[in-house]
Amino acid sequence: MPKETMTSRERWLAVLKREKPDRVPMDYWGTPEANEKLLRHIGAADQDEAIRKLHIDLPLTVSPKYIGPPIAEGFDMHGCRFRQTRYSGGFYNECVTHPLAEFETVEAIEANYTWPSPDWFDYSVIKGQVAGKDHRPVKGGGSEPFLTYAMLRGDEQAYVDLILNPEIVHYCLDKLFGFAYENTVRIYDAIPGRVDVSYVAEDLGSEAGLLMSLDHIRTYLLPRMKRVMDLVHSAGAYVFTHSDGAVRPVIPLFIEAGSDVLNPVQWNCPGMEREALKKDFGDKLLFHGGVDNQYTLPFGSVAEVRKEVRDNIDIFGSGYILAPCHNIQAVSPPGNIVAMYEEGYAYGTNI
Repeated sequence: MPKETMTSRERWLAVLKREKPDRVPMDYWGTPEANEKLLRHIGAADQDEAIRKLHIDLPLTVSPKYIGPPIAEGFDMHGCRFRQTRYSGGFYNECVTHPLAEFETVEAIEANYTWPSPDWFDYSVIKGQVAGKDHRPVKGGGSEPFLTYAMLRGDEQAYVDLILNPEIVHYCLDKLFGFAYENTVRIYDAIPGRVDVSYVAEDLGSEAGLLMSLDHIRTYLLPRMKRVMDLVHSAGAYVFTHSDGAVRPVIPLFIEAGSDVLNPVQWNCPGMEREALKKDFGDKLLFHGGVDNQYTLPFGSVAEVRKEVRDNIDIFGSGYILAPCHNIQAVSPPGNIVAMYEEGYAYGTNI
């Protein structure tokens, strides 16, 4: 087994600064059902024990406490209502009420809708969240407003709006990005210099290509994302950009805007081949994810999982943080999850 010379935070920061870590850092994303199965399998009482046993370098996510107007059960602060929907292995929350769907003008929205405010949150609690945890990397702040916009308007209407209602899109995204920006400022102010990574993301890809045109991405999202990314960099933190699927055409735009890390590297999608991503963007971009959770983790053998981990480390080298391609699902055998981290820990010094 490797002899560790860094804390998890030091290991993340080494990669982010393009220095050589003692081994590849490892992150974990999973659904609640997958988490419970893994804890039982390895005999861990809680997440902290699990990450110690598996040598996972899980970032500590900080956030303020909601103290705003009361929220009815099943709703969020935006007024979206969610329904718990069963699937094989567990549940997910599906947005079923879209509070801005009926409005046809900006004026109607202004007259009838109250936007959430950062004043609805207590940021003083964040200092306590990091107390005594100097060994953990910290993630906080950032933005992903189009996801919220699609819930406010409904998925279909949100994409129709890009063409037919640009004034509504611009107005709402200004509100959503404005909240995200101020929320991030207040998080940074609560723990100056302690946030290492901020999540500036938008889901822009399907498994076949982009979900919207590059022109729409440039018009609606990139300028606003860049403003948040500039804020992240001004605080000495790094930009973590998540975008599922076949997003190669937009990667140069992410880099130009200020992305430091790309997740989840869904390399089975066209254009997302690992070797090409490393060759074309590896001098400008770090990679996070890369362990397939559509075939390898749920249905592959332990040997296939271990091989994929080694391949990722060989391809991406010291510019890589090992993690699954998005949340591990309950269908994935815990033995495969353990194999991913065992192999990452044993082989991760080969960078």
